[in-house]
Amino acid sequence: MDDHRFELDKGVGRGTMVWDLLAGDVPFPAAVLNERRMRHNLGWMRAFIDAYGLSLAPHGKTTMAPKLFQRQLDAGAWGITVATSQQAEVAAAHGVRRILIANQIVGAANLAAVADLAALPGMALFCIADSAAGVALLGAACRRRGVVLDVLIELAPEPDQPGFRTGVRDAAGLDAVLAELERWRGHLRLSGVEFYEGVLPDEGEVRRFVRRAAATTTRLLAEQRFDRMPAILSGAGSAWYDVVADETAPLARSGAVEIVLRPGCYISHDDGLYRIAQEQILKRNAVAPRFGEALLPALRIWAVVQSLPDPARAIIAMGKRDVAFDAGMPRPATLFRPGRDDRPGDAPPHWAVTGLMDQHAYLTIAPEDDIAVGDVIAFDISHPCLTFDKWRRLLVVDDDYRCTEVIETFF
Repeated sequence: MDDHRFELDKGVGRGTMVWDLLAGDVPFPAAVLNERRMRHNLGWMRAFIDAYGLSLAPHGKTTMAPKLFQRQLDAGAWGITVATSQQAEVAAAHGVRRILIANQIVGAANLAAVADLAALPGMALFCIADSAAGVALLGAACRRRGVVLDVLIELAPEPDQPGFRTGVRDAAGLDAVLAELERWRGHLRLSGVEFYEGVLPDEGEVRRFVRRAAATTTRLLAEQRFDRMPAILSGAGSAWYDVVADETAPLARSGAVEIVLRPGCYISHDDGLYRIAQEQILKRNAVAPRFGEALLPALRIWAVVQSLPDPARAIIAMGKRDVAFDAGMPRPATLFRPGRDDRPGDAPPHWAVTGLMDQHAYLTIAPEDDIAVGDVIAFDISHPCLTFDKWRRLLVVDDDYRCTEVIETFF
């Protein structure tokens, strides 16, 4: 997108112009967010979290869009989660003042950046650690900067469980981290426990892991290990947040622990990976169905038919540079034929993307289909994380396809 074409602020373009996707005002391909659906998703997740009495720190790595961070905070989010020091700097530069870095921070420049962020007025910054070596690195960086940093101990699934990533796996590892934190008291504060359950394959393994995290937190409370009260227990990606809520809500009711969930994909949702996950949540969870219509896919990629090389295939001007493909191909959702249609209609259900190149998609069609070069197709996506990161700007549109806002990303 050319910079001069997209300078929207607060819903208006240059002068009185408002861009209309159907009028040819926008170059394609374009990443498009539906305003109504995003508002619905924000409200749905707020209702779910409130029903359990928990807190929400959506993972900002999904969108890396400060305007969307602000929407999430305005809808009641406790803070914003990030994965790297660079992402934390972006969030802080745009006014976020409660940030959870749910990843290990190592490397001199990364450690210095985190220590500098911790020194910002009004900043509540939380990092995680899973080893004595990691604690020592954080402690030394904070000592050099003269700041105190809140630290959560990260747990990993136990050695006999089928998935693992970073995190403490056994009692010896936990004891080593606790001992090192004690040595850095005055520069590091033990503020809670953190985990990520998304590496586990099924509900049983997830529940087992979350129960261990809750039990560990309870033990550390009894031993008066925490320097912050209430202590924090944080977990949950976008697939198992209901299970985490079920298993941790009793601790939240005690008042001694603040449960912070971190799903990041709900604001845009999708029509693939997370649609399937949400369907499972609605089946197994008693709370989720209470709030009416479930999460809605709010992100689509709009692209044009570029070529019709044979009767059974169309080439679309959209490719790997524009849309995620790691968790399923984009799916044709609507078809708009400029000059013939007033509004988009449903795309034929037999259409399917069978392959992507850098800037092209292969779309299977039927010889009798009414499709022409220049037609516009909107595609539902699977896995928003790897679609957002392909765009510097996304358009927010109303239900009449008029652009109301431009969302910038900072990957």
